[in-house]
Order: sequence, then C-alpha cells, then structure tokens
Amino acid sequence: MEGVTVEKFAKKMELKNFTEDINLKEHRIYISDVNRPGLPLSGCFEYFDQARVEIIGIAEYAYLQKKTEEEQTKIYNEFLSYDMPCVVFCRGFGPDPIFLEIANRNQIPILGTDRPTSEFMAEVINFLTEALAPCITIHGVLVDVYGEGLLIMGESGIGKSEAALELIKRGHRLVADDVVEIRRINDHTLVGTSPDITRYFIELRGIGIIDVKTLFGVECVKEKQNIDFVIRLEDWKKDNNYDRMGLVEEYTELLGNQVVCHSLPIRPGRNLAVICEAAAVNHRQKKMGYNAAKELSRRVQENLTKREEE
Repeated sequence: MEGVTVEKFAKKMELKNFTEDINLKEHRIYISDVNRPGLPLSGCFEYFDQARVEIIGIAEYAYLQKKTEEEQTKIYNEFLSYDMPCVVFCRGFGPDPIFLEIANRNQIPILGTDRPTSEFMAEVINFLTEALAPCITIHGVLVDVYGEGLLIMGESGIGKSEAALELIKRGHRLVADDVVEIRRINDHTLVGTSPDITRYFIELRGIGIIDVKTLFGVECVKEKQNIDFVIRLEDWKKDNNYDRMGLVEEYTELLGNQVVCHSLPIRPGRNLAVICEAAAVNHRQKKMGYNAAKELSRRVQENLTKREEE
C-alpha cells in the first residue's frame, strides 16, 4: 500500500509546516483514523496507535502548558520517540521550542492549522478515507445524470463517448471518459474520478480529443461522483432474450460491491441519451420506493383476479 505522503496531506488541508527542515515526502500516512493523544501525553501508551495522525487540540495544549519545563521535556521525549506520520496543532496553537527541538531530532513533522479541532478531524478522516480507499481503473465513461452516477461500459468503439457527449449537451455532467478510477469508500459507496491527465477530455473517433470544460463550460463537468448504476452497451443480437420487464435486478461487481447493471443492446436509431436519462430517473424512483415493473405486475394480477371472480 502506497499511502498518502505528509506533503500531499499538508497541501490538501492547507497546513502550516513548523519543521521545514524535514522532508514531508519521506513520511507517509497509511490509515484514515486520527488520534487525540490525551492519554499518551499523560504517560499511558497502552494501545497507542503510532500509525495515526496525532492531533493536538485545546485540551491537550492546555495540559502541556501547565507542566514545568522538566516535565515537558520528559513527556515530549517519550511521546515523540514513536514513529508517527505527523503531529498537527489546531486552533492556531503551535509547538513550544522544546517540542520543536525534539521533533526535529526525531524527524517527526509538526504541522498547524487555525481550524477548530473537531471540524478539522472530520475533514482529515473524510480526505484520508477517500485517498486510502481500494482503487481500480476500468475502461468506461462516468456521467452525472440528474444527480445519479451513471457508469457506461462496453467494448471499445461501441458508442460510450458519443452517448456521454449527447448527455452533456442535454445538461448533464461529465466526470470521466475512457479511463475511470473507482474507489471503494465503504460497503455501500463507490466513488469514481478521472485521472488528472485525461480529466474533462473526451475522445471522439474521427474527430479526436475535445475539451468539455472549455467547449461547454464548467457547469458540464464534475470532479467526482458516486457510482449508482451501470449501463453496459452491447451489440444487438437477434437471438438474445433481453429483459423487457425489469422485475429482477441484475448486478455487476466492482471492488466487492454489487452495483445495479442494465444490459442495453445497440441498434441504429436508438437514442442512447434519452434511454440513459430514463434509466437514471427510474433508478431514483426505485430508491424512493416506487418500482414501475412491480406496479404493472400488481395491476395485471388484480385484473386477472377480477376476471376470475366474474
């Protein structure tokens, strides 16, 4: 696992660096949990997880300020002897000279922020959870359609990018074309983004590369999006038996998560953008508790029952 460098972490969270002589690129964060080291600073290191980002808030800072210089030296020597990724001071606090000297000696990065401790901890956990999540790269197109994350998959040249372009012209937003990076945040959430090098670009065969952000405006692009359902494009085959009711949901597995998947046969004249829009709205309806296929089935059953009674 590569982890996240402390340099990237500090840049993303806009942190002040008190230890400028330490190379932040050489220090990495491997877990998303953070720690407020109240007990360790008081001398209890049982179950102390040194792999976490250590955060000093007002309670820890006030406790340390009440100690004598000799007591502070002893606490700092013991605390900073552990190989932790970094220590962050919140609420505009900063390390005293003794803390800073020992940190530099032990090569522990010391950072600072003016933000409240609880708010900062929530931001850190959110950022690290996404940055450290399991990730795969797949061939496809990710579009935000009416707020639903639609991942379009299929063989190369089948029309994924063309469908995405039509959706963009209809007011929806592009997240990624051709290459989609998918991260598993938890058992229910997959987040898709684009690699930096291809972000907001679409490849159209016969035309080349177009910049969606430049041509259609910033309102037509999005940096990341939860993946809610998948449409898999495939060539129409006359002998295939395609689902016409949708009573039984089909799924595809991405990073161990089951995602609703619709197989869509392609024939000349089919408007893929309209079909994708209808699929997105229908998916949202199902999440809200209404299933059109089940409603039709219920009406049919009621009608049959009435006829039998007559």
